[in-house]
Amino acid sequence: MAKKTVKKIRIKLVRSTIGTKPNHRATVKALGLGKLNSVVEKEINPAILGQVESVAHLVIWEEVK
Repeated sequence: MAKKTVKKIRIKLVRSTIGTKPNHRATVKALGLGKLNSVVEKEINPAILGQVESVAHLVIWEEVK
């Protein structure tokens, strides 16, 4: 049986959530980001990509190989 490679995405919070809409703050928290410059790695799926897109002005992301 072949190993399935799981693609991942690294997400970093680079802007504060102070003054943002409550649903943006909730999305950042749901992604697992807390303080500025915190980083998480998540598996790539449509749900995660949608969350990242909705808070794209607060985070940077890159695909992890």
